[in-house]
Amino acid sequence: MLVCVTGGTGFLGSHTVAALAAGGARIRLLVREPLRLAPALGPLGIDPDTVETVTGDVADEAAAARAVRGADAVIHLGSVYSFDRRRRDDITRTNVAGTEAVLKAAVRAGTGSVLYVSTVGALIPTTESELRAESPVGNPVEPYLASKAACETFARRHQDDGAPIHIVYPPALLGPDDPRLGDQTGRLRDALRGLMPLWPTGGFPLGDVRDTAAVLGGLALGPPPDKPVRVFGPNRYVTTADYLTELRAATGRRLTTLRLPGRAMLPAARVADEVQRWWPWHIPAEFGAAYTCVHAVPVARAATADVPTARPVATTMADTARWLHRAGLLTRRQAGTAVERSGS
Repeated sequence: MLVCVTGGTGFLGSHTVAALAAGGARIRLLVREPLRLAPALGPLGIDPDTVETVTGDVADEAAAARAVRGADAVIHLGSVYSFDRRRRDDITRTNVAGTEAVLKAAVRAGTGSVLYVSTVGALIPTTESELRAESPVGNPVEPYLASKAACETFARRHQDDGAPIHIVYPPALLGPDDPRLGDQTGRLRDALRGLMPLWPTGGFPLGDVRDTAAVLGGLALGPPPDKPVRVFGPNRYVTTADYLTELRAATGRRLTTLRLPGRAMLPAARVADEVQRWWPWHIPAEFGAAYTCVHAVPVARAATADVPTARPVATTMADTARWLHRAGLLTRRQAGTAVERSGS
């Protein structure tokens, strides 16, 4: 079975490729920079030479058409996940134009099963107490979330037209082997480095990258669903207090922090975003992160993929901290007791 994957050198993408390889799939990746293959896939035990590649930009319709040609399934993960306002143009081009190009190409090619990887953030703000498959698309004001909401609208339009497009909503993801040190991994690292003494109240759904990758692999390699599916990756809603408690448990660190009302922090976070446009060093106070904490709600259990082996939050955090230490991105003191724990 041939599965085409976009975004296969990213965090969730590389773990999804690993899940597909474990399931015996032939894999074709649409990649912009082939040199990223080895650093992304090698640590997961995948020889890049065993993966077919098409070189091109995800927003290039011709490249997308070449990539999906002859594939039994397509997983569209290609996107820019960042709350850094300096990347706004790249976020809009890659996320919106890229999603339109890949989904159109897959539908035109008659692909049997197309998985679009959305995000729970595409459904906020919401008036609902829990997110469900039928929850409406949100209207977020943060650029990354707004781009994903636009993509969500496009994907649902295809579903309404009868296309075999299935939508998977990952929560915020942590775990080992993050080839680009994405926002969530970077945030955990900053917390352990003592760079995040202030946290907003509120919370968000959190999960393990390997668990959502398993869901994507299972959907791609299994029998095509009879009708379009919308499903959330395994997650647990954590308040920021829960997050810090779990991180302390995972590392044995005290982590002195102060939590402030989330809505009250939004204006300051927006100012930090504006300063970040010209300040050369990363400011760990993104408006998007605070906005998500204020507006995110739990995911309904019935809407969440059933993964019996889904990992506890503390285990995921310990695995993440231990990998950051192994990669030289945290000192042994910063990673704490996570260094001594066995991996999952």
